[in-house]
Amino acid sequence: MQTVKIKSKIRATTSRWKNEGESVAFVPTMGNLHEGHLKLVDVARQHASKVVVSIYVNPTQFGEGEDIDNYPRTLERDSAMLAERGVDLLFAPDAEEMVVNDVEHATRVEIPGLSYLLCGVSRPRHFVGVTSIVAKLFNIVQPDLAVFGEKDFQQLFLIRKMVSDLDFPIKILGVPTVRESDGLAMSSRNGYLDDTQRTQAGHLYQCLQDLASRIDKGERDYPKLEKDAVKCLENNAIVADYVSIRRADDLQPAVPDDVELVILAAVKLGKARLIDNITIQLSGTI
Repeated sequence: MQTVKIKSKIRATTSRWKNEGESVAFVPTMGNLHEGHLKLVDVARQHASKVVVSIYVNPTQFGEGEDIDNYPRTLERDSAMLAERGVDLLFAPDAEEMVVNDVEHATRVEIPGLSYLLCGVSRPRHFVGVTSIVAKLFNIVQPDLAVFGEKDFQQLFLIRKMVSDLDFPIKILGVPTVRESDGLAMSSRNGYLDDTQRTQAGHLYQCLQDLASRIDKGERDYPKLEKDAVKCLENNAIVADYVSIRRADDLQPAVPDDVELVILAAVKLGKARLIDNITIQLSGTI
């Protein structure tokens, strides 16, 4: 596996590959990799002859009070894992390579409205930081396709919209969430949990499953169901940022006759902010 820190070298390499008839898949990450990330790599390998992974802790997606300095950086370990998985090229730029000096006046990619729903309420800078850097990475790597996890449902939704709205010639693939044995979605932030909190965290998915089961059985009072799910979390010492039942196709609040739904949740447990979701396909009848 080749490791590159300079963006011009990435573009030269992927351009050469494409001229040689290769296809390029891209997996952007912030490092501190786990099996969920590696599943994205495996899917990328299935769909392209060359796989590029980036590791970049994006400062523009961290908000006030979010400690970017303590975000885990495990490049040597991550690099070994990616090499073992058959990645062709690792892009690991320094901050100076990616961020414009005058950050406050740098060009941004913003998706109005949708960037400020759900996680965007408590993290108003987050998604603008994500879409701006992902757009930049897309322009650097020039992939044919990019792979993202469905755990970050809102992020995946926004990236798909950005790609569609701005006519990026890139196919976006979503990969189902990889979970621990108790259902907890794999996340780099799980490492912030102590043993007690780790046990409590498993109840997040269980509460969402209970909510999904009630909807599947015909309950349609969505505000009440959301409040019940928050209470379920609180009973397990988990503080809810939100639990929300939305339409899967536009992230607007669900109404009783909607059939493609997603339940999204964000919670606080100790130092960790955890997110998860469950999608539901209803028959259209109650």
